[in-house]
Amino acid sequence: MNWNLRPAHPGDAAAIKELVDLAYRVEDEFVIGNRTDEEDIPGLIARHTFLLAESPARDLEGAVFVRCAPPRGYFGMLAVHPVAQGHGLGALLVRAAERHCRDRKCTEMDLSVIHLREELTSWYSRLGYAECGTEPFAVPAKLRRPAHFILMTRSLVSQRSEETT
Repeated sequence: MNWNLRPAHPGDAAAIKELVDLAYRVEDEFVIGNRTDEEDIPGLIARHTFLLAESPARDLEGAVFVRCAPPRGYFGMLAVHPVAQGHGLGALLVRAAERHCRDRKCTEMDLSVIHLREELTSWYSRLGYAECGTEPFAVPAKLRRPAHFILMTRSLVSQRSEETT
């Protein structure tokens, strides 16, 4: 599929929130409430970046939050609309986030994933990420059962040849 990738602007905040919350419904069995709230997204857009994927069939099919703080970059809230999942959009957004950070002099890319989503840890491993530690869940009151984050990282130094994957 062909997606148009672009950075978000403040007017995209409501659509990003809707997409993120929809994509993270799969976590309802262990996380209470929405993944984000109305106040989160505009502030993140103002201070950092969201990269968006649009297609002619649906205005917004994917989004990823990106923060650059050289030498490290970070991405999170990777969200792909359920109807667009399984077509490579998630990997495309990850590679776009990596390129965004590498272009801003980052040499490492980090992410965190809730340990209860084992399929994601495996998926990120296939994209070249390695586990490098853990940290507590940011808001334990939102949990239906105990959970923590798995921290993962990947070098961006030798990535240029891998961008097509």
